[in-house]
Amino acid sequence: MFWEKKLDAWVEQIRTVSALPLRLVLWNGQQYDFSTQTPEVTLKVPQASALTSLLNPSLANLGEAYVEGKIDVDGPVKSIIKVAGSLAANSLSGDSTLSRFVRSVKHTKKKDAEAIRYHYDVSNDFYKLWLDENMVYSCAYFENGDEDLASAQIKKIDHILTKIKLQPGQTLLDIGCGWGALVLRAAQKFGAKCVGVTLSENQYALAKERVERAGLSDRIEIRLQDYRDVTGTFDRITSVGMFEHVGLKNLPLYFSHINKLLADDGLVMNHGITSTDVENGESPYGGGEFIDKYVFPAGELPHIGLVLRTMQEGGLEAFDVENLRRHYAKTCGVWADNFEARSDQIKKLTDEKRYRIWRVYLAGSAYAFERDWISLYQVVCGKSNRSAQSLPWSRRYIYDAA
Repeated sequence: MFWEKKLDAWVEQIRTVSALPLRLVLWNGQQYDFSTQTPEVTLKVPQASALTSLLNPSLANLGEAYVEGKIDVDGPVKSIIKVAGSLAANSLSGDSTLSRFVRSVKHTKKKDAEAIRYHYDVSNDFYKLWLDENMVYSCAYFENGDEDLASAQIKKIDHILTKIKLQPGQTLLDIGCGWGALVLRAAQKFGAKCVGVTLSENQYALAKERVERAGLSDRIEIRLQDYRDVTGTFDRITSVGMFEHVGLKNLPLYFSHINKLLADDGLVMNHGITSTDVENGESPYGGGEFIDKYVFPAGELPHIGLVLRTMQEGGLEAFDVENLRRHYAKTCGVWADNFEARSDQIKKLTDEKRYRIWRVYLAGSAYAFERDWISLYQVVCGKSNRSAQSLPWSRRYIYDAA
């Protein structure tokens, strides 16, 4: 049959360039081993129609086939992702397939709210099973590399608040406040008066509950609000894991609105995922397409160069930039391990499709950060044209405080 010849040729092509610990099992019982190694991963194809995705194994095609139940995969999830990445890299060729295309996404308040709720409003209990006890859903900071996740997340928050020199009595706006961990820490340890905004109804409800339980309602206000609707003046502003939802074309507006809300001598921390493609393109081999379709609808990642440029266009001067890519690779790896360890409990909280999406998304993100397909930058900035004498002479203040 035609498909048999094509499949035989494809398997042989892969074998000649890479020895993968992979076994392919077809609906008729036929098996293909991709090396002499003991298979770590078994890919099962239950029907002939699924071969289309397999013979064009972009990460988008493989991911879609898996989450839609067209194929099944057995093995450790990190091995599954590694094998999928190798299949894509060794099978695809040509600029049209490998290039990091740039999507143009129209962002409105309504669409952005829908996208946020799709991702974050799965259920709070779902996230509790694999995040740390404070439910911090962003890159942790492993100062020494041997911290557990909870400690590394607290260190991340303290690292941010120390970088922006947060002082008792100052006002802090946290854009995209999640379940409230940063504003709680800012009020409890640093003595700040905080406003946290989110578009997720689940996050809003739990963050308010946590603030009330901590007895900090007089120091922290949680709002279900778009950042574009925030008014007032704040001494400090943080945005952690949020600007990925803003949109490339909206970045100058985003930063100019932050500038408008910032006190003249204030400081801002923007902590977010970036593309490593200088043209702001997607992750290679279709990884970005999968994320857009199943995980973060309408999300867009700018290159750090675009971040710094649009900050300046928005009237902000960057004065400290730190790359935490390796920290996010480790963070996502721990999340993926937690997800695997609690898979039975997670399956009771959501359907099989959602389970499969998050399973490959977490492990796939660790893989992407590890290989420099995407990165994570913390950028501290303030209003342009401020006195140069108002800034610290070195970064020592960050580490002396710790």
